[in-house]
Amino acid sequence: MKPISRRIYAIAAIALAAVIFVALNIAADASLTTERLDLTENGVYSLADGTKHILANLREPITLRFFYAKKTAADYAQISSYAARVRDLLGEYQALSHGKLIVEEIDPEPYTPAEDQASANGLTGAPTDSGDLVYFGLVGTNTIDGKETIPFFTQEREPYLEYDITSLIYRLSTPKKPVVGVISSLPLESGAGGMAAMMQGHAQPYMIYEELSRTYSTKTLDPGSDTIPSDVDVLMVVHPTSLTPAQNYAIDQFVLKGGRALVFVDPMSELASQNQGMGEGGGPSSSDLPQLFKAWGIGYNAEKVVADRDLAQSVQTSADPRNPVVRYPVWLHLSGGNFDSKDQITANLQSLNLASVGALIPRSGAATTFTPLITSSGDASLLDSPLVKLTPRPEDLMSQVRPTGEHYVIAARISGPAKTAFPAGPPGVPAAGLKAVHQLKASTGPINVVVMADTDVFDDRFWVREENVFGRRIAAPFADNGAFVLNAIENLTGSSDLISLRTRATNNRPFVVVQQLQAKAQAQFQQEAQSLQQRLSDTQSRLHALEQGGAANGSAGSSTQLAPEQQAAIEGFKRQLAETRSALRDVQHNLRKEVDALGALLTFVNIWLVPALVAIFAVGLALLRRRRRARALALRA
Repeated sequence: MKPISRRIYAIAAIALAAVIFVALNIAADASLTTERLDLTENGVYSLADGTKHILANLREPITLRFFYAKKTAADYAQISSYAARVRDLLGEYQALSHGKLIVEEIDPEPYTPAEDQASANGLTGAPTDSGDLVYFGLVGTNTIDGKETIPFFTQEREPYLEYDITSLIYRLSTPKKPVVGVISSLPLESGAGGMAAMMQGHAQPYMIYEELSRTYSTKTLDPGSDTIPSDVDVLMVVHPTSLTPAQNYAIDQFVLKGGRALVFVDPMSELASQNQGMGEGGGPSSSDLPQLFKAWGIGYNAEKVVADRDLAQSVQTSADPRNPVVRYPVWLHLSGGNFDSKDQITANLQSLNLASVGALIPRSGAATTFTPLITSSGDASLLDSPLVKLTPRPEDLMSQVRPTGEHYVIAARISGPAKTAFPAGPPGVPAAGLKAVHQLKASTGPINVVVMADTDVFDDRFWVREENVFGRRIAAPFADNGAFVLNAIENLTGSSDLISLRTRATNNRPFVVVQQLQAKAQAQFQQEAQSLQQRLSDTQSRLHALEQGGAANGSAGSSTQLAPEQQAAIEGFKRQLAETRSALRDVQHNLRKEVDALGALLTFVNIWLVPALVAIFAVGLALLRRRRRARALALRA
């Protein structure tokens, strides 16, 4: 019998491998429909624990109607691909809900009752070239006629897909929303337009407040009110600039009897200054609660601003393309190492963008526990707020920073026993009437207060890109400012299901090494650059004055009327001008030298080193195989 050749064996092996590959794919597609293998660092494509907990604890059925116009959207690849992801995610939700989540898919074709149903439920149709509308949204209902919608699944919100769907289910599963009482001198509800915009129907709340109102029942308290309604679960105080003693007393008693509070103060609120500039109020730029802070064990100076060289944000101050940005030490970009990883409010935060923040410290002898939540780097110091206001140039402010090595606390949680800030009794009550007043002199249990020395966390420009999609306002966050505020409110209400979801999409991956090199170079060369720039300006002024003097004595641009000494001075100034410009270019080059060197190294590694290593490995492998083959032939011979 003739032996089977090695070529036939190889062909048979390849065919068998192909059959096994196809069979495994068919088996996996049939049996592993809900399984996921997520290799991303933060598990972006795995359901968060908060989602699983909400689905596992559904008590009443919830119906989700997924409206998607298949035929109309068939020509739009992005929408079709995104729709497949939404469909798969809804299927995974349904599988984990133990039958409590009912998912229906509806195809609202043009001119059908399904399209009318989509429109009646408030969904937004995207127009197409043919004139038809693509409906791509979600309507959720519960057993008590509650309804929540996602009008359109926009590409801008794709990173927040899980959060949007889970929060919709959460709102339907908890129809009684916790009440958040709001005391604020800032127009959070009306946005930068203030009351004028609200009266004209053009008000757009700050994004954080809008999201807060969507998830909770917000109640703006009357500025003149001296009581906290009994149904308030959490009190949010923002930039308290003009609270009366009676209002301070009401907050004091609310906290002592177990009410939870989230407080935002600021030594220099840029949001308040912005609203003042627009004629919309906003009050003074600094705020404090000295009497309450003392009782809660908090130290805070309302005239000191944290300036941090390491966390300084880059801002554009010049049109010069060679040096377009500088670092502004009072605008801070905070990341993982600045957050308390053990507290639920901050454990999952990726980044925060804050402006002109203050510093909190624990008071000595206080009975309360002071737990830092957000801190600066050690390359920081405190500057007087008037100095910051009067020094608009970031370079000048950077030169004022004298690092102390201290990590300043920007936000903290205050817990434990506390005493009243009004030991003499309620303000305005005469001594004879004190016995008739029921006042708590000490907390009935541990207080729970979160304080942040910044109000610009609410400013949309620092954390979110606002886009108008089919007439609807869509938020695309690039920092976790909103997540911090909402996490704090949710934690203070006693829940934490949505905390693990809010920060997943804003995973910030900055070039940390590059930022450190830029900060180091700027600190090292800033003073020299400023000196050269001043010399350059002085030389140009003196040269201009001499040339103008010559022009006045003769025709414009002529130097014939100038004395030899003046001509020599002009030539000397021109040489000095050229030398100064050359020195300034050298300094600016030094500012970028280490960054450029790092870029060159990375370019070499990515473009040349890796291919070279692969080529060397391939040549080595070929030589090894040739040597083995030669040995085999020698043995056969």
